[in-house]
Amino acid sequence: MAFTHICMTSDIAVGEGLRIEHEEPVALFNVDGTFVAVQDKCTHGDWSLAEGYVDGDMVECTLHMAKFCLRTGKVCAPPATQPLKLYPVRIEGNNVLVDLSAGAVAA
Repeated sequence: MAFTHICMTSDIAVGEGLRIEHEEPVALFNVDGTFVAVQDKCTHGDWSLAEGYVDGDMVECTLHMAKFCLRTGKVCAPPATQPLKLYPVRIEGNNVLVDLSAGAVAA
């Protein structure tokens, strides 16, 4: 695994997200102090999730209101039907690192 430094833990407030520009963009979220990374593209439409509405561990797409669990990637509300890819996140001190090459849909 090749982890990349993305930001400091203090850079993303609880309930907020950050878009990571990459070959396939990734969205990094602070879910109650736990950092999670998912694909930054709603599976229903080509729309960024990084600026979606976060409620607990769910994000709502601002385009068609599909909801996803940020911890599992699973769809919580239609119109989306496909889950999100999850990316490994590691915290080292105050540094947030993400393995941008290891995105996968959870089983």
